[in-house]
Amino acid sequence: MKKRVEKDGRIPSIIPIVDLYNAVSLRFSIPVGGENFDAYVGKPRLTIAVGTESFHTVLNGDAVVESPSKGEVIWRDDLGATCRRWNWRQGTRTRLETVGGRMWFILESLAAMPEEALEGAAKMLVSGLRELAPGCKVYKQEITTAKASVASSDMRVG
Repeated sequence: MKKRVEKDGRIPSIIPIVDLYNAVSLRFSIPVGGENFDAYVGKPRLTIAVGTESFHTVLNGDAVVESPSKGEVIWRDDLGATCRRWNWRQGTRTRLETVGGRMWFILESLAAMPEEALEGAAKMLVSGLRELAPGCKVYKQEITTAKASVASSDMRVG
């Protein structure tokens, strides 16, 4: 996305919720993704692909199912890959199409990113979510490992 902005000077509007997390991603230079939590089968998890997982996507305007490369970092559920290359390439099966229901957001950062910047990105996302869905409930959880930090929010619009 950053390359597209540098090349074209803008990114196309998709839908308000996607536009919001794309703006957070660009502002803080971190991968941000949003998922339809209710479309998951089982719990989402970050893992290394074996290379046989199904990944629903679009290629040249047509729906296709492909597989991630063996060893690629993916988000997945019990059915297959939901997002590839960490949080860079989101699949169609769990994508957000409207503001509503349970939505799950991932903000990824490396250790070099100051904690305050990650918190600023989360605050920008939550502020935008509350504008798009007044009265929504936002739950935040930070998950860390030795090499990466992932903050996620689960939003429910009732």
